[in-house]
Amino acid sequence: MSKLITKTNLPFATYFITGTDTDVGKTICTKALLQAANKQSIRTLAYKPITAGCEETNEGLRNQDALILQQHSSITVDYDNVNPIAFKEPIAPHIAALKTQQVISIDTINKGLATLQIEQPQLLLVEGAGGWHLPINDQQLLSEWVVEKQLPVILVVGLKLGCLNHALLTAQTIQQSGLYIAGWIANHLQPNMPYVQDNISTLKSLIKAPLLAEIPFLKDIDEQELSSYIAVKFSS
Repeated sequence: MSKLITKTNLPFATYFITGTDTDVGKTICTKALLQAANKQSIRTLAYKPITAGCEETNEGLRNQDALILQQHSSITVDYDNVNPIAFKEPIAPHIAALKTQQVISIDTINKGLATLQIEQPQLLLVEGAGGWHLPINDQQLLSEWVVEKQLPVILVVGLKLGCLNHALLTAQTIQQSGLYIAGWIANHLQPNMPYVQDNISTLKSLIKAPLLAEIPFLKDIDEQELSSYIAVKFSS
């Protein structure tokens, strides 16, 4: 793993966490950012407005990623405030909504965000679902909501064959929408990707945003303390 990541200063704010695809480690990277901020004695919250792939419990549908975000936020809130829109099947959320005769409402997403902002977190991380252009119905994308809110974006790049194209296309699309990429995270998805540091070097030269972290491939990563990999100082 590269040790030459320059520490980046990021202001207290609400950031949107997106990825180059589904299953690239958005939740792991969001958890790492929360852990790093918590070590800096910062009031943190995380929000995952939409999930698909939940277990039925006595308390209702529960998504493992949302539970991780709830656990690692320094401010305690109810699960439904972290994840207001949940579907059981691990499929595209807008399809899950159609199958269950539900509607993914922008009003619900806005209300959930406002509810968390009442808690006055210094750092609020909003994790998307899937990649950047996630449909929430036949006419709207979640990315359009991010543009409406003008949230700065942190991009998680899952390091695998094809990641260069996926990362550059995603970064270009975000910037063309008028949004600011606050930084990106390189997340190792396999133990021995060929020429991985060459890929990271290429991305560092072509993505016009700082590399905030390089998360290694770790056994039982869900249980790991990851703050040491985050090269960020949060400040007012």
